[in-house]
Amino acid sequence: MAETHREPRLGGYARISTYGQPLDNQLKQLRAAGCSSRNIYRENVTGARPERRELLRMLDRLAPGDVVTVTRIDRLARSTVDLFGIVKRIVDAKAKFRSLAEPWADTSTRTGRLMLAVLGGLADERPSDGARRALEELARSYNVSRVTISRLRG
Repeated sequence: MAETHREPRLGGYARISTYGQPLDNQLKQLRAAGCSSRNIYRENVTGARPERRELLRMLDRLAPGDVVTVTRIDRLARSTVDLFGIVKRIVDAKAKFRSLAEPWADTSTRTGRLMLAVLGGLADERPSDGARRALEELARSYNVSRVTISRLRG
């Protein structure tokens, strides 16, 4: 039987946690980033809940080469441990992950893969606000050093 091959998908995940919040802004950003409406998974549930049906459905449908896009990391997960687990599942499916608001969170880049490794180290630790702050500080320092490096290169 011949293998069926499909083109990699550029998909998105949009989540709101309050029924009064609109998804419109996230959907607009995801479409502008190249995600088609039919490949954007939407839900209205708190990020702290592990049973997010649309997220699980998206993860189950991933194929090699697919790209999962979110507008911000906090739309995907509320803790470092959860974020690492979700991104690891994406990478294990040979798909890629990227966040529009956090350019360092892009597993198609060396920096993104490094950040994933750091995130994995933090996830091994007891989840805490300290771990989250450490990751945020690392991301901020990366942005500063990137500016500094580009200035040095002239």
